[in-house]
Amino acid sequence: MVQLARFPRHSLGHFPTPLERMERVEEHLRKRFPQVPNLWIKRDDCTGLATGGNKTRKLEFLVGDALERGADTLITPGAVQSNHTRQTAAAAAAVGMDCKLVLERRQVRDEDYEQSGNVLLEKILGAQIIDRLPAGADLAGAMDEIADAVERDGGNPYVIPGGGSNPVGALGYVACAEELESADIAVDWVVHTTGSCGTQAGLVAGFAAFHSRAKVLGISNRRDETAQLDAVKSLTVQTAAHLGTSDTIDDGDIRVDDRWVGGGYGVPTDEMLSAIHLLARLEGIVLDPVYTGKGFAGLLGNIAAGTFAEDENVVFLHTGGVAGLFGYRSVFDGD
Repeated sequence: MVQLARFPRHSLGHFPTPLERMERVEEHLRKRFPQVPNLWIKRDDCTGLATGGNKTRKLEFLVGDALERGADTLITPGAVQSNHTRQTAAAAAAVGMDCKLVLERRQVRDEDYEQSGNVLLEKILGAQIIDRLPAGADLAGAMDEIADAVERDGGNPYVIPGGGSNPVGALGYVACAEELESADIAVDWVVHTTGSCGTQAGLVAGFAAFHSRAKVLGISNRRDETAQLDAVKSLTVQTAAHLGTSDTIDDGDIRVDDRWVGGGYGVPTDEMLSAIHLLARLEGIVLDPVYTGKGFAGLLGNIAAGTFAEDENVVFLHTGGVAGLFGYRSVFDGD
């Protein structure tokens, strides 16, 4: 029996999030492909924390842990236009903590990318952007330095890893697996974008603990398949241990598709743009250019390849990120 109630948790979001049928997408795809499953979307873009997103689930457990430890300052890193840093800033504001951010320039774009979207929201939320570092910089070291400075000033820092992806944060997606297990449909697949691994690790560990039939497919937006598989497997095993279950995580439980990364993290692709336009214009649902746009492109590609059976229920997990679109305005000019 999974007992999430025994872990510190602070309510930050609106749960359970909606689970909606994508009937117009199904109709569109059935004109093109012979084998189209039942398509659903789990609306974790509707979690409610400063435009929402998947990090809210993780932050409920991370902030709960931070409060139990008496912390007064949250410190975390992320790429420029990180959804995680924006939601961490909002969580800190909601509980009366300070928030200090380190942003990594994984790519160099324009002024919109540097200052609007998530970055603008972080400033409005009162977070301090301590530094903007070049790609590949020592983010962990930078956070340690900030934590030391907070302690010297008499504060009590709590450092959150990128994406909130550690065994504590991944409990948020064990909770999501529990929601999906109690849904009115039998979920066969969950497809989502996998990056820092916490979402996929929590889902896989959760479904294993609930002895679920559901399979998880992560569409990578950064690493190649081998590297992402290793990273997800490592965190899944750690999460299962933290959860206290005896379930074995097999290599076959971790599924990653790296064909939609394109030029790298946050680098636009034609498939991503097409996926965003398709879902927006058929269902009125907006994706983001870094995570869900590439994830939905991967879902469409797997439908075209016949990965899913026609009678299966396939859930696309919308992990949020719409604020990041404003940092990519030039990509959509002329649409």
